Amino acid sequence: MTTTFYHVEKSGPIAVVWLNRPEKKNAMGKAAWLELPQIFSELSAAREIRAVILAGKGDDFSAGIDLQEMVPELPELQNRDQSGATKWSLLPKIQVLQQAISSVERCRKPVIAAIHGFCLGAGLDLATACDIRLASKEALFCVKEAAVGFVADVGVLQRLPLIVGQGLARELAMTAKTIDAERACRIGLVNDVYASPEALMSAAQVMAEEIAENSPLAVEATKDVLNTAIEGAIDSGLKYVASVSTNIIPSADLFEALAAFREKRKPRFRGMD
Repeated sequence: MTTTFYHVEKSGPIAVVWLNRPEKKNAMGKAAWLELPQIFSELSAAREIRAVILAGKGDDFSAGIDLQEMVPELPELQNRDQSGATKWSLLPKIQVLQQAISSVERCRKPVIAAIHGFCLGAGLDLATACDIRLASKEALFCVKEAAVGFVADVGVLQRLPLIVGQGLARELAMTAKTIDAERACRIGLVNDVYASPEALMSAAQVMAEEIAENSPLAVEATKDVLNTAIEGAIDSGLKYVASVSTNIIPSADLFEALAAFREKRKPRFRGMD
């Protein structure tokens, strides 16, 4: 099955969901967000599927949100009239993006992220919603939003601390630094690192087959129990960050970040205005 942004392959009990926009480094535009919930809803309901691998075509997992495509979809970001009506209009749009990422977490089937190349911004949001993360040695990870004038508002700030702990999550989110696969493995962001993207996909396939050999009822119930232990904190955190995000944008820093993006230069942030 191929959609605008994704390509889904099924082989026996394993499904592979490919981010399929390699010419744009799998940057996530409108279709990426709208199509994801339907794909994972269908996989969740598919009795023959017992495990899912999420991976990227081309050289990267995902370079993050496609600003060029998504900014026109979110005109509130550049509307200098920040009345209550403008913010009230933006809030449900953020929630739609959140729900897209959460659809991966809520899929009944275990989801393994096979990460190579860039895993930045929204790409990392997507990866942290998976049950297990594996990487090839050239993979790079970054919580990018603070560097472009946003608060990360679609799930990484809720899920990353549960994976790597508060101190490391705060370091990554506040510095917006890029880390390599070796450090990502050392801090527990990924479980293992492989020599090449090909070796990575082979390992993900083996792990998916190991999962598929177990009782599907027991595996799905296990995921449900583990999710239930954290979903309250994640759901309340998502609701809160959506509100915070609408309150701090737009800002002079955001306008500067957008200008720097267009002009292909480093932004010069002025401060709190």
